[in-house]
Amino acid sequence: LSSTASRFATNDFVDKDPTNNGTAGEFTKEQVFNEAFEGNAARLHGLLHYLQHNNMRLTSPEFKDKTNGKTALLKALLNLKNGQNDTIDVFLDIAEKTGDLKNLINAEFTDKFYKGQTPLHVAIERRSFRYVELLLTKGADVQAKATGEFFQHNAKQGFYFGELPLSLAACTNQPRIVTLLMLNPHRRAEVRDQDSQGNTVLHILVITADNTEGNTKKITEMYDRVLFLHNKLKKETQNSQEAGRGKLEEIQNNRGLTPLKLAAKLGRIQVRLLKHMLQREFKDEETRHLSRRFTEWVYGPVHCSLYDISSVDTNESNSVLEIIVFGRDVPNRPEMLEIEPLRSLLEEKWDMFASKLFLLNFLVYLMYLIIFTTVALHRKDGQPPFPVEGPVDCLRCVGEMVSVVGALKFFYQSRNRPNLQALFTDGFSDILFFLQATLLLVCTVLYFCGRREYVGLLVISLALAWINILYYSRGSKQLGKYYVMMQNMILGDLLHFLCVYSVFLFGFSAGKTPKINLTDASAVQGQSSDADKPKFSNLRFTVLEMFKFTIGMGDLQFTDQAEYKEVFYVLLICYIVLTYILALNMLIALMGNTVERISSQSEIIWNLQVGNHYRVVEERDWKQWRSDLGVQRKEDPLLYNPPGRKQTTRL
Repeated sequence: LSSTASRFATNDFVDKDPTNNGTAGEFTKEQVFNEAFEGNAARLHGLLHYLQHNNMRLTSPEFKDKTNGKTALLKALLNLKNGQNDTIDVFLDIAEKTGDLKNLINAEFTDKFYKGQTPLHVAIERRSFRYVELLLTKGADVQAKATGEFFQHNAKQGFYFGELPLSLAACTNQPRIVTLLMLNPHRRAEVRDQDSQGNTVLHILVITADNTEGNTKKITEMYDRVLFLHNKLKKETQNSQEAGRGKLEEIQNNRGLTPLKLAAKLGRIQVRLLKHMLQREFKDEETRHLSRRFTEWVYGPVHCSLYDISSVDTNESNSVLEIIVFGRDVPNRPEMLEIEPLRSLLEEKWDMFASKLFLLNFLVYLMYLIIFTTVALHRKDGQPPFPVEGPVDCLRCVGEMVSVVGALKFFYQSRNRPNLQALFTDGFSDILFFLQATLLLVCTVLYFCGRREYVGLLVISLALAWINILYYSRGSKQLGKYYVMMQNMILGDLLHFLCVYSVFLFGFSAGKTPKINLTDASAVQGQSSDADKPKFSNLRFTVLEMFKFTIGMGDLQFTDQAEYKEVFYVLLICYIVLTYILALNMLIALMGNTVERISSQSEIIWNLQVGNHYRVVEERDWKQWRSDLGVQRKEDPLLYNPPGRKQTTRL
């Protein structure tokens, strides 16, 4: 490449006539950019002499785009034809002869959209291995960062690749260029370097993954390649300081997430990326320590494996398991818990301590519910608050205090209610507990204010308290799966039915009420009417009667007060057909389809709901109950132990 550029400069672009004293043709920015666009190197004859004669450079303001800082080299790299542009070699050779090579190859865009993009970025984006190698040979900056708005993560119409050339090559699946950037003898890319959001090249690969199988395969291969090259580089340099800086996968971004935790946060289950990261295994002795799974023995279809669950178990803050189980905005949470070792880890936690504590919580809640019910059934009649006059009143007062304290506990625990996306996985038990506690607390305030309306809130709160006992059906696998299906039907099919039915109910009721009012008006003018019959002259009573027709309990005497009975009968028949015959039967059919559809998912959703119970234990730091299943890995401060042997300690 160097000899080619030298040949161009020597034979074609240097004016060798000694009598030519600055009479070479003038060159303008538009002319140079046009030749760079067309790739016509022949028309750049005399450019070197012109620049030397006028003491200018290719990076001088006269040869740069004032709006974005674009140079002729950037223009040429952006306009490759069949991966080639002859003017690139010419520009590099001219810059080298004018002492402007470093400035030219590292000149970057200056506008807000593409700020920071250098010729190396452009060459990588154009997938030109030849020009990437040429720029590296000439001394291009491998750590230059493209920070323009087009390259930001939140850009609506842009491409976020991590700002660095290495990240760009990795996420666009260019393994040759990645290898060149990391191992070239001129200036190697620092694989641990982070962009403005703290993301390394491994973070970028996780972000780039999508739901296609082909993309998954390329991303996982590139992920492993970066790990291999980094490991090879550390062994070649034998740099003890580098070896003591920790694993590449342990680097956290600005949000405190490693690549593994970021994969869990983004819910990359559909592309199998998280599964690959957790179950990665290398047989080669030199790279065995990069594995997270170690097969101990195999006998036919049966095998036993050890997993490195550092950063996975909840004995570490912000672990993968904690992100998946407690992160209600994380997509694909139930599916991710089916991946080993997460599934086995949850089962081990449940068998060791969580099932026992769940049973204890159920018994405590059952005692609370009995006390709450007893207090509600033995409340006094009259104007509250009531004085304490005897032993029975003392017991009732103690029961009321226990009920209120329990409500405060439920109110505090339900302060973070699930969002709409998490309702189908976490269920609405937290919302019901929150409503139960809120109603009882408001009831307490009304009681001490002397308002008899407290009874209504007390009754509703008691009903919700008994409904909430279904929350503890999670302790049984069969009951838990049944409750999951019931929750999905309520949030899906039943909710849709109620929306449609409400439109029919209020719409037809509003259409019938005026016809009833007509006869009522005539009755006022002197017509006789039965004083013992109720007057259905407002929307409330009409809605109630129409609802009775929906459940088959309607009374046709309801039509006696209508003036135009024929119109009334037509509306009534249409209402019955649309609700009692059509809507209800559609609801039954949709519920059957829902049961078939979610029957395979109910178990994994149940596993996720059971996993939420671990928070009750581990948030309180009851160390005697914690599983502490995390692997305590003692790494050599200089080199990782190739066999990867670990020790497991349980408390």
